Amino acid sequence: MSKVFIDTNILVYAMDAFDPIRQKRCRELLSTLNADTKGVISTQVMQEFYVTATRKLRADPLVVKQLLNAFERFDPVILTPDMIKEAIDCSILNRLSLWDALIVVAAESARCERIWTEGLNDGQIIRGVRVVNPLRVPT
Repeated sequence: MSKVFIDTNILVYAMDAFDPIRQKRCRELLSTLNADTKGVISTQVMQEFYVTATRKLRADPLVVKQLLNAFERFDPVILTPDMIKEAIDCSILNRLSLWDALIVVAAESARCERIWTEGLNDGQIIRGVRVVNPLRVPT
């Protein structure tokens, strides 16, 4: 089974009615996750999603909480103190923000093949996980 780590921005765009093109694309992406390709998120992604959806999109907090319940279909990675230390190393070695490094370490720990994100360099491989920007327009 293939695993893909879903970054916060993909989930936020999926509910962002102010950007219907990205919203449609992200909803299509999420609908492709099935028995053959499993979606993975982390506790960090859940927290970031709640804050972004309620602050930036001004979504009702209880609606966002219900969406978090729906995300239980994804495999959640619970960040540990050791993972935070690994992320610090990853941040230093790869010149990433700590937040991005936490995403990479969480994806690696769940044995994901890919990370869907707009926040890292498309095609880059970090700690054995390929970064894929599914919103990138081919040139």
